[in-house]
Amino acid sequence: MAAPAPALPGPSAPTGPPRPAHRDGNVLRWLLAYTASLVGDGVYFVALGWAAQKVADPAGVGFVMATGAVPRALLMLGGGVLADRFDPRRIVLGSDAVRCVLVLGVAGAVALTSPALWLLVCVALVFGTVDALFVPAVGALPPRLTRPEQFARVIGMRSLAMRLSQVAAPPLAGLALGLGGVPVAFAAAGVLFAGSLPLLFSLRIRPPAAPTGARAEPGSLRAELLDGLRYIRRHPLVRPLVLALALCELGLSSTLNVGLLLLNAERGWGPSGYGWIVGAFGAGAAAGAALLTVVGWVPRAGLVLSGALGIACASAAVLGSVPVLGVAAGCAALTGLAAGTAGSLDNSLLQNAADPAYLGRVTSVVMLTMVGLAPLSYPVVGAAIGAWGAGPVFVGTAAFSACGTAYLLLSPAARRARLPRPAPRTPPAPPGRASAG
Repeated sequence: MAAPAPALPGPSAPTGPPRPAHRDGNVLRWLLAYTASLVGDGVYFVALGWAAQKVADPAGVGFVMATGAVPRALLMLGGGVLADRFDPRRIVLGSDAVRCVLVLGVAGAVALTSPALWLLVCVALVFGTVDALFVPAVGALPPRLTRPEQFARVIGMRSLAMRLSQVAAPPLAGLALGLGGVPVAFAAAGVLFAGSLPLLFSLRIRPPAAPTGARAEPGSLRAELLDGLRYIRRHPLVRPLVLALALCELGLSSTLNVGLLLLNAERGWGPSGYGWIVGAFGAGAAAGAALLTVVGWVPRAGLVLSGALGIACASAAVLGSVPVLGVAAGCAALTGLAAGTAGSLDNSLLQNAADPAYLGRVTSVVMLTMVGLAPLSYPVVGAAIGAWGAGPVFVGTAAFSACGTAYLLLSPAARRARLPRPAPRTPPAPPGRASAG
């Protein structure tokens, strides 16, 4: 394994009194850069789909949009190894630089001629490959930005940025398409990626922490990947956190992405009804992320996590059976609130529990479940709802997700899991008076 890369030039990380993450300029610069990248992602996907439907039939559009998921799923674990091997900021910075050049190049190409299907497929493949490097590196950054007692706030801020970007990207892409078509939309995505670069370069990065346990000797990419998987399997807290999140994602993701659409059609609520349900879930999830951002610490985090996952599963099960739109929207909001809180807590506990030397690989396994495995359940859930209706399928997927909650409750390490409590800030001494001691 290569030696860890030195930090990029720039000011060193602060060593003074602890500062809350939401008031830390270093964290806020990272958050702005991350948000710009997320919005750029969203604008890029809209532009890609719009360009594809101009040159392909519906099946071709689906093929183009799904192409990027292939390298993302195949290479995500390798991206986690690289995030642990090298400076994660360099990987994030390089990823956004490549995406910036890529989409600006595509903007120029489609401005000069009509987009070709082969070009869009190639762009999607490159973009998905870069994503496989970007996502684990982002997950490995919080320990290099701030102190462990601030991880919960950082994860909450990151989750909130994800939710807000999902709201902001589609109308921004629509505005760009209305102003100048596909070339302007791709150019807008490139500008957003470019905007993240100076912010990322200005980050103050802490030196990597020393490993907390024995590690395998440096070796090949495959050896380090297997070492990371063994680490997850053997760790008393990381294992249940990763497995519980995977089970809940596999169960609830299909319900929320495919099931809500089919439930809405089954009830006959129409487009506005679907908008209310999806909007309620998104608002609840954003509120859960914002809550952890504001609070910054919760007592007995492991038990709170289990309770939040249980509430998310129960409300999702009820959602499939309610006949009234308002009640369904309320259940969706509660599901989003509980799921958003649980996701932020799970990731915060992972950030604190995992050895920093393995954090990239831990993140890659978690994200592989979300972007690689969970979508495989979508056609299964769709077929099941077509055969049996939404109610029984919602109950079944919620019960499957509840296995993650049960596993957490059966794990002594998960039940006892705590977040570091932020240390109280010492007020500065009055001017002209020396502090005692």
